[in-house]
Order: sequence, then C-alpha cells, then structure tokens
Amino acid sequence: MTPPSSDLETTAAPTLYRPSETPASEPEPEAEALPEDDVEMSLFDHLEELRQRLFYSVAAVAVSAIACFVGVRPLVAFLERPAQGIRFLQLSPGEFFFVSIKVAGYSGLLLASPIILYHVIRFVLPGLTRRERRILTPVVLGSSVLFWAGLGFAYWLLIPAALNFFASYGADVVEQIWSIERYFEFVLLLLFSTGLAFQVPVVQLILGALGIVDARRMLAGWRYVLLAAVVLGAVLTPSTDPLTQSLLAGAVTALYLFGTVLVKFLCSDRPEEEVSVEG
Repeated sequence: MTPPSSDLETTAAPTLYRPSETPASEPEPEAEALPEDDVEMSLFDHLEELRQRLFYSVAAVAVSAIACFVGVRPLVAFLERPAQGIRFLQLSPGEFFFVSIKVAGYSGLLLASPIILYHVIRFVLPGLTRRERRILTPVVLGSSVLFWAGLGFAYWLLIPAALNFFASYGADVVEQIWSIERYFEFVLLLLFSTGLAFQVPVVQLILGALGIVDARRMLAGWRYVLLAAVVLGAVLTPSTDPLTQSLLAGAVTALYLFGTVLVKFLCSDRPEEEVSVEG
C-alpha cells in the first residue's frame, strides 16, 4: 500500500555525500604554514640535494673568480688606494700573480654570495619551524647589509688609520717600500674579519627571537661585552696598533647596543607564557 504523500514529504531522507563532496575539515595551523613543496625525503635524497647545491655554489664561485681575475687590475688599484704615497715591491718571481689570484678569489666569493645564500636557504628551509621561517628573511637581509657595511667601515676607516700609523712611525728613518703580498694579506684579512665582526646584531636578533636571551639580560652584560670587544679587536686586526683595535672594538660595542635595541622593539611583544615554555 502506498503511503500518503504527506508522509513522504515529512520523512527526512538521509543525506549521502560522494567522496569528492565530503566537507573538508579545517587545516591545522602548522600545515597552513608549510610551503606546498615540502615533501618527505630520505637521507640519500638529502645527501643528493646537498651535493647538487654545493656543486652549484662552488661553480658560481669559480665563474665569479675567473671573471674577477680577467679584470683584476682595477680591483688591485682600488685596494691600493688607501696606501697613498707608498711604493710596492715584488720580492719574488710570481708574487703579484699569486696576489692577483687571492684578490680574484675573495672578490669572486663576494660576487657569488647571493647564489650561495640562496642554496643554503633552500636546503635548510624544510627543517625550520614557522617561527624560525618568519625570522629567516630579516636575518639574511640584515646579515648581508651588515657584512657590506663592515667592508666599507674597514676600507674607509680601519685600513687608512692602520696604514697612516705604520707609515708615520719611523718615516724619518726608513723608506716606505712595502711587499705587495704582505700588504694584500693585511688588507684582505682586515676587510673580511671586520665584515664578520659586524654580524653581532644578527646573532642577537636570532637569540632574542628564539627566546634564549632577552634585551634586559643583554644590556645587563655590557661590561663583559666591552671586554670581549676589546679582545675581538685585538684578535681580528692583523696589525698591533692601538688605534685600529680601538676603532674595531668601539664599532663592535656600538653594534651590540644597536642589536639590543632591535631585540627590545622586535622581540619584546612575545607572550610571557610562550617564552617560558620555549625558553
């Protein structure tokens, strides 16, 4: 017997969904933060990726160094500019040739540094958490800017100060004729050591963002930082003159205070519960 039409209208029919029509659940916050190209990789896949990225980085350095070696004479003239009035001498056969190779190698490393940074970031990015990825861009940009600022500080201030000290000391006793190889060892070492010393605010920002050290503790240890800056200035500078060491120590101290201010304003808005749990 057929039921009345009113019973058919009032009877609730079960709702069926096909697999494609099933409502999707809300994605987890952690999954939203992961890039789309994050895939599970085996140890051998990681080693293969590391090998390829090392190959590309070394190839970039080699190509840049060869290009710099072709035009190395303007680079040599540029690095000789702080030593105005000084005559350079080649003390052994091939000395200037090996100096040219060193200058081209360091210059090629600088030119290829963006490519190296790109491959380093692409390799470590899948293993970083969401918070670590948020600080990756400012850390990389800040590190690059500070390194070039350190090169400029050394070229325009540290190197002329050190050379003037050595040239004026004993100028009335000896004639100023310097070895070309020793001069470039001095200049290149001072340039790159100063660039590395200028990374202090980057290290502070990383420690502050991870909740390891806050701005208050950084400021409380300024006495130890001042002592460490003096020791660092004595170790990194290839010369023994007090002026160069004092300039570098003062710059490192000022950078530390600048990094403390950055940590105060950029990393102080984190909740205390998060800092206590993660620290």
